[in-house]
Amino acid sequence: MSCILGAPLSETGGVTITGLDLSIPLPPSQREQIREAFRVHHVVVFPDQELSREQQFAFIANFGEIERHGGRNAQTKRYAAAHVISNLDSDGNPVDRSASPVSNYRWHTDKSYYPVPPMLTALYAVELPPSGGDTEFANTAMGYAALAEATRRQIEGLRVVFYWGAGAREPDVSPRSPAPLGEHPPVDHPLVRTHPETGRKALYLGNHASHILAMPEAEGRALLDELLEHTTKPQFVYRHRWRIGDLVMWDNRCLLHRAVANYEIGRYRRVLYRSVVRGTVPV
Repeated sequence: MSCILGAPLSETGGVTITGLDLSIPLPPSQREQIREAFRVHHVVVFPDQELSREQQFAFIANFGEIERHGGRNAQTKRYAAAHVISNLDSDGNPVDRSASPVSNYRWHTDKSYYPVPPMLTALYAVELPPSGGDTEFANTAMGYAALAEATRRQIEGLRVVFYWGAGAREPDVSPRSPAPLGEHPPVDHPLVRTHPETGRKALYLGNHASHILAMPEAEGRALLDELLEHTTKPQFVYRHRWRIGDLVMWDNRCLLHRAVANYEIGRYRRVLYRSVVRGTVPV
């Protein structure tokens, strides 16, 4: 079966690869084609797939070490293979959590609060609403490149503190006293990170970013908010409109993403399976 690379999906990034059945092992030549498409386009879409969680795990494992998801049910093989991202409650009913300050409907990059954040995330669409339920991707390398030279000089060398729940911070509450953090205490990463494969610089921030080291907290938060607003402008964003059977993988090292609340979240089910590949320490 041949691997067919489509035209770029947007100027921001994204490409579709057709002609592959991801449920069976791929030859080395096709794996290299996919890696190159990922490096160049940052978002790779494989439509019309039929995958079990184990098959999804086997395919994504071509690109690195797959991480377990936290501690919940981590002992079960199927949960470790690909865990569920959904709008369902414990009884399987749709519920609207989009207003939560730590929801997936806010711009973020996965697990930026880890000392070694992931390089790749993959989602496989299992159930979708009749319309909507899109995912947006913001290219933070393009956002960085479009900054004024004075701003690039200003932010070079700055480091951002990340922790889970930073998006829920209150204006007058110190980010050094967050809600219980469990197994993930705050970490700091460069505000401007260099992609280890392309060498391009990109902004590293989002909903898990709390404040900037060695800067007054209010000033640092304002700068992070300003940069986030800049790098998520429409000219830097690709919106993916899901179809059942889509497997989409993206590069956390130069992209932010968010789910889009453009459907009746409390009425329709939206279920996807997620796999995450371990990355390297941002530099």
